[in-house]
Amino acid sequence: QVQLVESGGGLVQAGGSLRLSCEASERAFGYSLMAWFRQAPGKEREFVAASRFSGRATSYANSLKGRFAISRDSAKNTMYLQMNGLNPEDTAVYYCAAGSGSSPSHPGSYEYWGQGTQVTVSS
Repeated sequence: QVQLVESGGGLVQAGGSLRLSCEASERAFGYSLMAWFRQAPGKEREFVAASRFSGRATSYANSLKGRFAISRDSAKNTMYLQMNGLNPEDTAVYYCAAGSGSSPSHPGSYEYWGQGTQVTVSS
């Protein structure tokens, strides 16, 4: 069974930091492609960052480079998203995903999704 469980969301002031975690079942963590997406109210799901080949390759949304960092801990079957310099535009539900597709930034590349964790940034 493939399971992805996000945690670490919450309320933070602008300029603050949060680290999200995605605990994955062993089967989920075996997928070559894992990623974070986010969805703000009234907006489409948006690519944040992806990790391929056990973390040896990473990619980011251009607008988030330098502030967000994706990483994996294979021993814990957990993926992380470190978010720094948060601003109110980062407010969204953040989802982790696992899949076998070829396009890291496209939601269609992912077969499995977590339930999401809410991140709210106050001004």
